[in-house]
Amino acid sequence: MAKTKTATKTPTKKRSGRPGGRPGRQPVRRVTARDWIGGARLRTLPLGIAPVALGTGVARANGSWDLPLALLCLAVALFLQIGVNYSNDYSDGVRGTDDFRVGPSRLTGSGAVKPKTVLRVALVFFGLAAVAGLVIVVVTQYWWMLAVGAACVVAAWFYTGGKRPYGYNALGEVFVFVFFGLVATVGTTFVQLHEFPFDAWVAGIVAGLFACAVLMVNNIRDIPQDAAAGKRTLAVVVGDTVARALYALFLLLPYLILVYFALLYFHAPLVYFTLIVAVPAAVIGVTGKTPRELILALQLSSLSALLYALGLGAAIFF
Repeated sequence: MAKTKTATKTPTKKRSGRPGGRPGRQPVRRVTARDWIGGARLRTLPLGIAPVALGTGVARANGSWDLPLALLCLAVALFLQIGVNYSNDYSDGVRGTDDFRVGPSRLTGSGAVKPKTVLRVALVFFGLAAVAGLVIVVVTQYWWMLAVGAACVVAAWFYTGGKRPYGYNALGEVFVFVFFGLVATVGTTFVQLHEFPFDAWVAGIVAGLFACAVLMVNNIRDIPQDAAAGKRTLAVVVGDTVARALYALFLLLPYLILVYFALLYFHAPLVYFTLIVAVPAAVIGVTGKTPRELILALQLSSLSALLYALGLGAAIFF
């Protein structure tokens, strides 16, 4: 009896677990300076400028301000913001979360840059923020602020890093409200004035609400992708409709709070002119269907935060 020829099955090649190694990805191209600038997510930097502008205005209104200290506070806020953005890029990339992205590609997730390189860059910016903070501590002699600075860096890392990132458990808005709102604004006022005036806390709430609005509209765009990746942002947890309502609330509540400042500072009502930017942002964020529309809402929200903070900061300062 003749032997039957058996077809040999070619072993299936396992998928690579490394970013950039999965089927369907675009060929990895050479990374450029533009890619690194994109990774810094410059459109989010107004969230670092806003609390410093507001905090400095409050310090001046209460009798004391210090330009070098204000600039150091700005350095801390901006370096920390950029560090968060790069660490987010790294953490989402190595977790595979960015495999589901429909927006701009990320450095790690696209495979354009090795994960460890992105991590090192994030740590460099965290280090720069720490150095600027240390200078503030040395100048003011408030050594207990080292603990506050350490808490800021730790919170920034565990936003999407570590085994149990709280950004994956609907707590991202809490982080940005506390650290890019209250801590940044009140801290800026305190290092210059050496007091915690009530106005600083109110201004901190304003900065925190704008930060929440920017984060929320960014996460609304990514609801389907984040849900597929197991990233439970607040937008994913509450759903698209409620998330859009919260976004509009976060963005427009600062204008209700502005009534308080308008009663105290003569030029504060002029800040209502920034509604020219905020209202279209809210409309687009609530009704927009495409990623492009929601990115525009994010950009306008960030611009609203910057214009509002600079305008109110100047109204309080002068």
